[in-house]
Amino acid sequence: MAEIAVIGAGMGAMAAAARLATAGHRVTVYERGDTHGGAVRRLARDGFGFDTGPGLLHLPAVYRDLFLKTGKRPLEECVRTSALDPALRHVFPDGTSVTLPAARGGVITALDAALGPAAGREWAELVNRGREVWDATRRPLLEEPLGDAARGLAEDPYPPVEARGGLLRRRRPMRARTLHQIRREQLGDERLGAMLAGEALAYGFDPARAPAAAVVLPYLRQTFGSWYVEGGLRALADALYERCRERRVSFSFGAEVSAVLAEGGRAAGVEFADGSTAVADHVVAGVPPRTLTALGDDAPGPVDMPGRVVVCLALRGARPDDAVHHTVVHSPDPAAEASWVFGTGDAPDAPSVTVLRPDDPTQRPDGAHEAVTLTAVVPTGADWDRQQTAEAFADRMTRVAEAAVPGLRERVLWREVRTPADTARETGTAAVPGPALAGAGGAYLARGNTTPLPGLYAVGGWSHPGGGLPHAGMSGALVAGLIVEGADFRGSR
Repeated sequence: MAEIAVIGAGMGAMAAAARLATAGHRVTVYERGDTHGGAVRRLARDGFGFDTGPGLLHLPAVYRDLFLKTGKRPLEECVRTSALDPALRHVFPDGTSVTLPAARGGVITALDAALGPAAGREWAELVNRGREVWDATRRPLLEEPLGDAARGLAEDPYPPVEARGGLLRRRRPMRARTLHQIRREQLGDERLGAMLAGEALAYGFDPARAPAAAVVLPYLRQTFGSWYVEGGLRALADALYERCRERRVSFSFGAEVSAVLAEGGRAAGVEFADGSTAVADHVVAGVPPRTLTALGDDAPGPVDMPGRVVVCLALRGARPDDAVHHTVVHSPDPAAEASWVFGTGDAPDAPSVTVLRPDDPTQRPDGAHEAVTLTAVVPTGADWDRQQTAEAFADRMTRVAEAAVPGLRERVLWREVRTPADTARETGTAAVPGPALAGAGGAYLARGNTTPLPGLYAVGGWSHPGGGLPHAGMSGALVAGLIVEGADFRGSR
């Protein structure tokens, strides 16, 4: 039985803690804040409830496996989940829209009806190539420690395909290097291109630079679905916290770790901001790398990621029966938007906005009201602590969202705006990490779960296999496996 110190109470850290405690170790979680869950937070006011972090769960099998292997009650007995159907609605700048069902065959029919013949086939072919990427990278990119596999993942597994031919242009086999190339060479309808770019942007990737292997993102969503947790994603964080407590994991809140102690060339415990210490045989760090010197600023990690602005809207009026849970309203000028988010320039008048309208009685005071959440990807460098900056951008987001919720502004009782400045206060960094991707020479891989200091492990969204709820959960499984099985651990089974 080992003494294990876990730094941070985010989802990846708690996933590791639950598994390690189940294996018989004594685990203590030290969290500098006053609650668990990391970025998975909930705003509650006047009977309304909102997710201020992620609002949907993908690859729920990761958490089903976690709950199955750490206790008697499966995930389904701890939280209530439901698959979205329709899965997603897209609203385009030209006024057209398409609502995609959960069934894959229905997606083809819906795209053909909304965007014209052949649109469904082109999108299906793209998703099929995403499946090839998934088959080639699933285990090394998600289920195994990074290790030597990083070299192979530097190569993009996107398959060569024939580029679209023009009047005087021959069709030729080509290997796309970026999503931008795929959009230009393989998608005939600009709205399909917007759908592809929007999938990347939602995860914080620049579509002009993201590797072609990012086509795995729409494949995963379309194949495994998007899931809603009753009560919001915070209910999942609460359930995981309770599972940790059931396994006798100790939590110490308001405990800011300032350094990792080393003795004999390996991690030996943690030191706190007040100068006190705690000994440990292993240390698991679930914090952004730049907040802890021992993780090393020069260690490999994902490309710089942007942040999010979240607008929580309390609305008068009932949610219509035909409302779609998940809608993306696309920007009319995606190039200008990307220039602002990933480079320089001014904030766009009409950013891309994700609109979530859950049909969840626990998130509203009664049937005569509705809780709606808007999210936009933004650069972290703006002055988000300045109220005027945050409110002005929230005004733009609300105006854009009326394409998904007609009459939205007239229905608003009140709103609260959350910016990257709030994210930084809660998690230690303003940015939101995306999942690791193959290709681009390894630039989109997260740092490994082991570190140069033996006995110190990295867990959570800033470590392998990257950000997002399922990836954070898998990082917990990988770190637990490395500690329990040591060098013989070859990955999750």
